[in-house]
Amino acid sequence: MLKSLSHWKANSTVLRKIYPGLFEELLRHESRSRAGDGDPKVETASSGMPTMLIKGRYVHSPRDPAREGQRLAEACLSSSLAAGDDVPVLILGFGLGYAAEAINQLAPRRPLVIVEKNPGLLRRAFELRDFSRFLSRPGIAFVPGGEGEGAITALSFFEKAGNNGHTRSGQIPSGHTQNWRIPLILRNRTLTGIDEQWYSAAENRVRAWATQGDVNKATLKKFGKRWIRNLTDNMTAIRDLPGISGLAGLAAKGAQLPVFLAAAGPGLDDIGHLLPEIRKRCIVVAVDTSLRFFQRRGIEPDFALVVDPQFWNSRHLDRCATSQRTRLIAESAVYPPVLRLPFGGTFLCGSLFPLGAFIEKRVDPKGLLGAGGSVATSAWDFCRTLGAREIWVAGLDLAFPGNKTHFKGAMFEEKALTECGRLKPAETFLHSALRGGVPFLAPSASGGKVLTDHRLSLYASWFENSFRGNPGIRNYRLIPDGIAIPGFALAQVENLLALPECRAEIDTRLDAAFSRIETEFQNETQQRHQRYDDALATLRSGLEKIKACYREGERLAMEALHAGNTVEQEKTLAALDEINRVIAESEVREIAGFLLPDEAIIIAQGGGEDAFRAYLESSLRFYRALAEASDIDV
Repeated sequence: MLKSLSHWKANSTVLRKIYPGLFEELLRHESRSRAGDGDPKVETASSGMPTMLIKGRYVHSPRDPAREGQRLAEACLSSSLAAGDDVPVLILGFGLGYAAEAINQLAPRRPLVIVEKNPGLLRRAFELRDFSRFLSRPGIAFVPGGEGEGAITALSFFEKAGNNGHTRSGQIPSGHTQNWRIPLILRNRTLTGIDEQWYSAAENRVRAWATQGDVNKATLKKFGKRWIRNLTDNMTAIRDLPGISGLAGLAAKGAQLPVFLAAAGPGLDDIGHLLPEIRKRCIVVAVDTSLRFFQRRGIEPDFALVVDPQFWNSRHLDRCATSQRTRLIAESAVYPPVLRLPFGGTFLCGSLFPLGAFIEKRVDPKGLLGAGGSVATSAWDFCRTLGAREIWVAGLDLAFPGNKTHFKGAMFEEKALTECGRLKPAETFLHSALRGGVPFLAPSASGGKVLTDHRLSLYASWFENSFRGNPGIRNYRLIPDGIAIPGFALAQVENLLALPECRAEIDTRLDAAFSRIETEFQNETQQRHQRYDDALATLRSGLEKIKACYREGERLAMEALHAGNTVEQEKTLAALDEINRVIAESEVREIAGFLLPDEAIIIAQGGGEDAFRAYLESSLRFYRALAEASDIDV
């Protein structure tokens, strides 16, 4: 008979030292069998290792659970050969840990995020098997219970550089700076089958969070060249316009000022009559799509955000009589005419693209805003930058309540009405908007269900993560019809109207900040112009040098391919290695590679003449693609 406590002492020593939060959690949960309910049932497998049954179903093989875990790990790791060695593995259902140990042996560099609904089962595993060596390995995070948000937090930690300490749930490795693709997922079929709804919800939350990178990648592929064109046209704006960094903490300097954020969802219609009262009490931030909603009601927001580079996005500002009280917050890659609109002033946020970031770093850093694929995400992060501790929000429905897509009178609606005809009624446009993004029903803030789609649910994941990462900010939604987001509290309009009126203080504080920023910015004009000229000279010189490398690399690869033999193989490889080294060390390498297609960076590996030829062919594609991508007129 197995001794249930035979390994708990060794494991608890490591848990207490490395995973104190997990250890405290496990102490609060007796393992199920010790509690006397007889489930799970522990048996000895034919191999002599412990196995387990729950509700009459084997969690692991009754013959050789360790070998079964090895097969599961091998299948998981082979399911994504293109994934890097440091892409994490999400383990749904720990059981007795056989598969997790096998992953650790086969891929010791991969972070592991272990999600187990029942902490009692996790404790039972630590009682039955010795995990002290496994637990001492860096890069493991345990997520006991919850609803999957802990897995997102753990994966987020693994993304950040410099995290090498212990957390309450796991030990996080250092040196990771890239954004993950969807993590590899390994499921214990018995445990996830018994609690299918819980594990499916946790997995869906992780997938929604992880696929944000895929959305950004698709956006880059579609609009990358437009961003480059806009940036080159707007380059002097980086020199001549101040950044949002000068506005940081504005709402917190003195008495705390609340901020009101207006997105462009249909819920905005319900608070239109309240805008005058809201403006008396809050700093008002509008997105470009909601600006006309304000102006048709004679209300001047304090700030309006524009970050989208497309021409059609700039049309949201058509017939918007810009106000001297409204300041524009823009990204330097916006459609160029936007920066010439007569707002009361314009501030730039930090560029998300290598070309803009290269110039800003050398001339005048602006201050970054978070990018979640929507202007509303950047607008919320701007409210956070202002130092807001209370953000009141309307129009952030991220859903289609009542089958409506935007507030009444939005540019989208007017465009549909303008372009409709007898054979293409306005309802056709509405149907396309509602059905074009993989629609589904999701929980609403009011407690029922509301229609949303895949794209909007990704934005909801961004907000959920941002709310969790900024626990000092209270976020209030005024309309209950949108998608439910943890951390986004439903508040009554009366709560907002109960705030004290402070418009005089808001205007005084804003005017003082604008005057200070303008004075400081003007005082440094000569130095900033010199830095700008130097940055352009460095950029042009770097692009010329790197393009010369591409041309030389292309020439060497072509000559070697035409020679058709391997006599000069070592010499050619050495020359290409030197070219690649120069490219890798170039200051402008990220700018040159910004538009590089994925297929251009697949380099063949292996031995023999065929492998050498494949390497030359892939190198040729690489250099040609880079030469085209770096052909930027600055």
